[in-house]
Amino acid sequence: MRQLPLFLLLVLVLFIGAKRSPSAEEQHAIAMHGTPKYAAGFRSFDYVNPEAPLGGTLRLSAIGSFDSLNPFLLKGVSPRGIGDVYQSLLYRSRDEPFTLYANIARSIDVAPDRSWIIFHIDPRARFSDRRAITAEDVLASFEVLRDEGRPNVQGYYRKVTKVEILGTLAIRFEFEEDGRYEMPLIIGLMSILPKPAVTNPDFTKSSLTPIPGSGPYLIEKIEAGRRIVYRRDDNFWGWHLPQYKGRFNFERIIYDYFRDDDVALEAFKSHNIDARFEHSAAKWANAYDTSDLHTGYKMTTPKLQIPAPMLAFVFNTRREKFSDRCVRQALTLAFDFEWVNANILYGLYQRTESFFENSPLAARGSIPAVVRDLLSPFKPELPDAVFNDVFYLPETDESGRSRENLRRAQELLAEAGYVVDAGTLRHQETGKAFTIEFLVNNSDYIKLIAPFQRNLDTLGIQSTIRQIDTASYQNRLTNYDFDMIINSWGQSLSPGNEQAFYWSRDAAATPGTRNYPGIRLASVDMLIEKIATATTRDTLVTATRALDRVLLWGYYVIPLYFTDRQWLAHWPEIKLPVTPSFWGTSPDLWWYE
Repeated sequence: MRQLPLFLLLVLVLFIGAKRSPSAEEQHAIAMHGTPKYAAGFRSFDYVNPEAPLGGTLRLSAIGSFDSLNPFLLKGVSPRGIGDVYQSLLYRSRDEPFTLYANIARSIDVAPDRSWIIFHIDPRARFSDRRAITAEDVLASFEVLRDEGRPNVQGYYRKVTKVEILGTLAIRFEFEEDGRYEMPLIIGLMSILPKPAVTNPDFTKSSLTPIPGSGPYLIEKIEAGRRIVYRRDDNFWGWHLPQYKGRFNFERIIYDYFRDDDVALEAFKSHNIDARFEHSAAKWANAYDTSDLHTGYKMTTPKLQIPAPMLAFVFNTRREKFSDRCVRQALTLAFDFEWVNANILYGLYQRTESFFENSPLAARGSIPAVVRDLLSPFKPELPDAVFNDVFYLPETDESGRSRENLRRAQELLAEAGYVVDAGTLRHQETGKAFTIEFLVNNSDYIKLIAPFQRNLDTLGIQSTIRQIDTASYQNRLTNYDFDMIINSWGQSLSPGNEQAFYWSRDAAATPGTRNYPGIRLASVDMLIEKIATATTRDTLVTATRALDRVLLWGYYVIPLYFTDRQWLAHWPEIKLPVTPSFWGTSPDLWWYE
């Protein structure tokens, strides 16, 4: 047999090593469910201005300080904006629930059951030092983030059972069966770093030495803890890709750090800062001068189309006094949201009535038949209301409804075995007084608790507020050492494996999770599995609405408030696209004019 020339032999070996499975098809994008919105070769995202001019400087503010330029570790505090220095294998669009497009990876192959994915790296992809990105860099990034990265990242990446380099520009990941349907997308969002940087022992240390990236901006200058300046990289390898059209338009972006937000606000008003997102209802209502918006700054409110965070008072059901659902429902009746919104929040908020508020994932109205079928096997552990009633939170007005709510709360507390003795609520069998300690590390929350305390006092419940430093607060949360806290859970339009970290029985018994209420229900575990393994959008939506219904009727939290708008103040030379994304707007979409 005639021997093949050496170079042909090498080509053949590379082809065999990186060949695709016959059951997979090369793709430019992957959607969690359904079909990607944007076809191959699309021009730009719909929420950008593809004709946005380049140039100018954007000056933004940040509060606090920073002491590390490594955003991938739990150690240290990294600066705002540093994510623009790095890239991931795939890129997420912001006007779809969860779809990723070709980025560092020019294309992908995915198993029909999502048990594996192959990333084919774009041969043009380069780090900022012009070194080519290879499969070796991907593997090194994965290994260091799996072993040394943030805890949530480590948890995801440990679901990878095998990584195999198929060639210089091809790498394959295989996944364990549990929650695998989401894992190809999770790995697609992994930031890719240079192998020499991540294999250096110093990578695991907090440092102000920049790590080379492959993104559209470079770190130009830092003043430790006070200022960071990013410069647009004209040599960025990916400017030709459609997801970068109309984005990252400023020549420079500067973040100035302030110790106090009031000082940062004054810096904006004096035009030393170009734009700021406002998070205080009091400031948005009172601190901005809107008398002459033609020559001064503008105030805009882009609409959000993603689930609003569940901000809520949280009951720790590990405490005996909160183990009874009647008690939790009674205390929910005692919170007067309408008074708080009118007198403290300037009427700028709406009441949160779902763990997936402001989205199609929220449970509304009567229970659908498909949800009833899901939950019927778990009737013994669920209240009848889950199956028979429409969930709603108590309201108050000037007609005396607040007094009616408190009377109903007293009835529920009596059902739970509590009686008022000389003005103090006590358990009728043990005689123990009902007391609550609100644990906080944010003084802004005290103004929300104080009016609640007045109604609790009416019920005979003694309550105190204990404010502690951040480190002590985190330690007590880690060990679930509290009566009640105020906490926020963020959600996405495509919930997945993170729900186990929030609500599962395993999480309830594991220190350091976010199952702060201590929920322990077999029905919830079943729904979490349904969500994590859903192969269609309809299945995901049904399971999520069922989970929402169970959580709401359990009265594990007292929901507070949300807004479906961003509050953005900016000077006129900073321009925004007309159409916001599901996430509203952000600096990468703006331009200087």
